Amino acid sequence: MSEFDRSLSTTPRLHVQGALGAGALITLDQPQSHYLGSVMRRQPGDMVRLFNGRDGEWAARVASVAKKAVTLAAEHQSAPQEQVPDLWLCAAPLKKGRIDWLVEKACELGVARLQLVTTQRTVVDKPNLERLGAHLVEAAEQSGRTAVPELPDPVTLERLLKNWPADRALIFADETGGEAMAATMARVPAPAAILIGPEGGFTAPERDAIRAHPGAVAVSLGPRILRADTAALAAIAVWQAINGQG
Repeated sequence: MSEFDRSLSTTPRLHVQGALGAGALITLDQPQSHYLGSVMRRQPGDMVRLFNGRDGEWAARVASVAKKAVTLAAEHQSAPQEQVPDLWLCAAPLKKGRIDWLVEKACELGVARLQLVTTQRTVVDKPNLERLGAHLVEAAEQSGRTAVPELPDPVTLERLLKNWPADRALIFADETGGEAMAATMARVPAPAAILIGPEGGFTAPERDAIRAHPGAVAVSLGPRILRADTAALAAIAVWQAINGQG
């Protein structure tokens, strides 16, 4: 067992932008350099795990440490690039705190894309995408993912439905009732998406528009009243348990 393998659980893991490969030199930005050099107190020769969302995870060695820049040298691939199940989460923006938690857990559960959808009852009309993107990166670093979910600009529900890909199923978590979730998930493999409304739920016209969409399948999440973030994670977990193993 190598030095790297023995210390895997305590080796810092960072998301970087540059290409990764044997011999690649990566210079960290100032915040990451401060974290690695001043907080984690890593020195030349110490090992770090790196990923960029494209090239898998790489074991790298600290080459140099300066006050504002730490340089790393990639040595070997420690994990391949993950095969991400093609599942999207389409969810109405929630208040700060709730949306941060949802973003973090959705990443941990393996979604490929997080699409924020504004509805008539959405209470947050301008979510901070920079902050949410940072949460996605941090969640990927901590959970061992080698891919970071996509986070495009928010869209209205009307636009989402109008431009929906014809080959992607839209699993609609309808608080008024629908098909049994587990049975439905078993017959809706990738590509698929889960649509969750705001805390106040969809309005009746919105619900009618979703149900009328040819790609939509309404499902019930059970008899209990769930918060929007809880509903999203329950649906993701069931779909991934059935369809996300490959």
